[in-house]
Amino acid sequence: MKWAEISIQTSHEATEAVADIFHDLGASGVVIEDPELVNAYRRSGSWDYCDIPEELNTEVVTIKAYLPVDELLDDKLRVFEERVNRLHEHNLDKGRGCINCREVQEEDWASSWKEYFHPVRVSEHIVIKPSWEAYLPAEGDIVIELDPGMAFGTGTHHTTAMCVRFLEDVIKPDNIVFDVGTGSGILAVAAAKLGAASVRAVDLDPVAVRVAKENTAFNNVTATVEVTQGDLLTGVDGKADVIVANIIADIIIKMLPDVRARLVDNGVFIASGIITERLSDVTAALIDNGFVVDKVTEEGGWVAIVAGSGSR
Repeated sequence: MKWAEISIQTSHEATEAVADIFHDLGASGVVIEDPELVNAYRRSGSWDYCDIPEELNTEVVTIKAYLPVDELLDDKLRVFEERVNRLHEHNLDKGRGCINCREVQEEDWASSWKEYFHPVRVSEHIVIKPSWEAYLPAEGDIVIELDPGMAFGTGTHHTTAMCVRFLEDVIKPDNIVFDVGTGSGILAVAAAKLGAASVRAVDLDPVAVRVAKENTAFNNVTATVEVTQGDLLTGVDGKADVIVANIIADIIIKMLPDVRARLVDNGVFIASGIITERLSDVTAALIDNGFVVDKVTEEGGWVAIVAGSGSR
């Protein structure tokens, strides 16, 4: 099958908005090439080996998404360009705004990014490694083997890494966890390996569901993790001790009433995928829905929040 790779050079502040536009046009995921993030990992020593050169211009973020080459593509490209050009109406700088489109084969899309993915420590105990590379664990390491495939989530982006660290802090052995918008399944696998009793992972995209199931199998946690296709919490039964959602601010705000209803008393909600500029919007919505904001962490222009449901 042929796909169109749509890429745009934009700014840090417009990253979430551009990803949201891609999502509205039917893209199941985005690739964010953030030079600040790459430089940070190069300097941290987290990668055993890296031949990626230091990026000098860290202001330009490249975002890529993939859409099928069909009769709707031209209209989608026109809408994409129009919406990007209107970002200034929301006080967002689109940056360079250079848009490119090229055709790729599915197998090229699924594997071309692999040169950027190496073993990396994302928390005190958790190390994420690609399935095709070797890693010798240190004492106390929890190794998650990952093949993100076409679901894109490698677990190394700030938003995912912050969620993993929060999960490491809050997961207890008897916990039930819901992972909403699971993508490649990294957070569901992390919750299971941290000792959760049961994990329900949900994603609307069937490709993400397939990849998440494969990754739970890689990590031998299929007895703990159930992966299903669904729209946010719709169709998810019961209540959870912990709900984690690494999505975007607007969707997090939209789903808060459902999150509140699906958490046990004194449950924990972990939310990420939020740009710093939207922190006040999300915290206000959390408070309006009866949550208590316990902790906020910011990295690289992104925010993750831990909020408690309290007792009714």
